[in-house]
Amino acid sequence: MKHILFTPIYQERVWGGSNFERKLGRCLPNGKVIGESWEIVDRPEAQSTTAQGATIRELIAANPEGIMGAGWPAERPFPILVKWLDCQEKLSLQVHPPADIAPALGGEPKTENWYVVDATADATLMAGLKNDVTREDFEAGLKNNDLEPLVHTMHVQAGESIFIPSGRIHAIGGGNLILEIQQNSDTTYRVYDWGRVGLNGTPRELHIIESLKSTDFNDFEPQTLKPSNEAEQILAQSDVFDLRKVQLAAGETLIFTAGAPRILSIVSGQLKADDDATLEGGDNALLPAAHALTYTAQSAAEVLITENFA
Repeated sequence: MKHILFTPIYQERVWGGSNFERKLGRCLPNGKVIGESWEIVDRPEAQSTTAQGATIRELIAANPEGIMGAGWPAERPFPILVKWLDCQEKLSLQVHPPADIAPALGGEPKTENWYVVDATADATLMAGLKNDVTREDFEAGLKNNDLEPLVHTMHVQAGESIFIPSGRIHAIGGGNLILEIQQNSDTTYRVYDWGRVGLNGTPRELHIIESLKSTDFNDFEPQTLKPSNEAEQILAQSDVFDLRKVQLAAGETLIFTAGAPRILSIVSGQLKADDDATLEGGDNALLPAAHALTYTAQSAAEVLITENFA
């Protein structure tokens, strides 16, 4: 098998649920409130592992150029973290530090993209500030526990996508099943948590000072990217990663040349590789740089391709 699949790492979250079971066909831990499934991750505290027991770190260290391409240092972590998010309740209002600020705060920059795979009729996303909201307005809202009216809120449907650069204030509303492609980072500064308590029954930690230092107060009312009828749609282009969506009819092929790694995320449908390995809805596969690969859609399929991250 030329592509690499990893065992999901499930994370309990106070806002989670059981949609991974119902919508992705996953078997979840009993009695746990699961909000995140870490599909591909290379961090000290979390390592993706193949069915054969090899970690992503071991794979890259043993064959850095074969996995990541020419010149990749064996000790350098995989730069992308892929997650499924099951948001039954809204997440905290939060921000990630930009690259020029993160070191001083002891954190890591984190730019990400949300792709809405499923959404209830009342599902929303929050991103950026409403037009003309100032830092002074924001700080006053923070003091008065009344931030929600100051943040830009959008109703969303399945197929919409939004890019969240470091520095953009944001929150995911309840009712969303999201595929998140992000920079390899776990730094999140919560500025507001709606008066909620965590899984242990106590309020979750807030990071007010760090949030105010990280927030872009000139970021007003960004919009989601609506679904396109085109066979291919660019979802994000950045210095961190590029992301595109491809829609295939049954029998159509998807061809990748060797030379650079990619991530293939199956939103729906089934693909068969030229070595007969299959990928199905919910799968997130690492395509090593060493292999040229051809996939054929066994049914209508929607896939996301993350690339240009090396």
